[in-house]
Amino acid sequence: MTDGSFKDIEKLETSLWEAADNLRANSKLTSNDYFMPVLGVIFLRHAKNRFDVATEQIDADRASGKMPKRKVLPEDYVRRRALWLPVEARYDHIMSEATVNPSGLPTLVTNAMTAIEDVFMPLKGVLPKDYGIFEAKVLEDLMRLFNSEQIKQATGDVFGRIYEYFLAKFSIQKAHDNGEFFTPASIVQMIVNVIEPNHGTIFDPACGSGGMFVQSSHFIEHEGGDTAKKVIFYGQEKNRETIRIAKMNLAVHGLEGKIAEAITYYQDEYSLVGTCDFVMANPPFNVDLVDAVRAEEDKRRLPFGLPGVNKAKKVSNGNYLWISYF
Repeated sequence: MTDGSFKDIEKLETSLWEAADNLRANSKLTSNDYFMPVLGVIFLRHAKNRFDVATEQIDADRASGKMPKRKVLPEDYVRRRALWLPVEARYDHIMSEATVNPSGLPTLVTNAMTAIEDVFMPLKGVLPKDYGIFEAKVLEDLMRLFNSEQIKQATGDVFGRIYEYFLAKFSIQKAHDNGEFFTPASIVQMIVNVIEPNHGTIFDPACGSGGMFVQSSHFIEHEGGDTAKKVIFYGQEKNRETIRIAKMNLAVHGLEGKIAEAITYYQDEYSLVGTCDFVMANPPFNVDLVDAVRAEEDKRRLPFGLPGVNKAKKVSNGNYLWISYF
């Protein structure tokens, strides 16, 4: 995508959202139903774009002698921040097959997601596979929406923006956990710019959809660094579905990170106390139902002890726990 067309990104985002949101009008589905599948389509389209760019880079490196002439491995794609895609997981192949057998499109997309998980373990069990909920024509319209020439030429930055835009719009609709999975990119960017996480271990104990990691990567690359060589991302999140969103978000941006399903008030899954270079989050504020007995079991993370505890043995305000954890 050219610089000129990148300037039209807001118009593109809006038009894509309006078309995708028509699913509510043209099917019996609610936003809760199609939330993850739509994000999956964005992921699938972007994975193919990255695959094509990486393939061109590999071909050029082999031609110039920078890369030995051997069998190309999936790891060669990962080094170039792309996923190696089996043929059945490539967007153009799916659309071609759907032309021959339109009614089989939901199965084709589901199979594509499974094939990606089979070759890329960090996404195992993460990608949506419930495309059978769509009528074939409705799904085809959605897939063709993301198969325009403009979208085929979109860069990683553009797809990152589109993914984040869809997350924001879905959160406004309260399609998932009352919107708590998403922090506006402007707020995350402000936090990152203040903390300047540019090396070592970065931990988000309430990572939601992974925005802190994405913005940290933008910050590192703006400084001319290589995220994969500079930092390691760790996150904790209590909601299993939100973890799926976060892992897809990282993959859309060509990033990897370790994200555990955990309630941070009671769990330190990676034993990171005292080892992090940067800790940052937008945690839930003013939580007053944290079990004081469970929270106090790990005293390493409570250098100042527990904050006020009420008669029901609940922490009166979880904000002070987050301060201790940080």
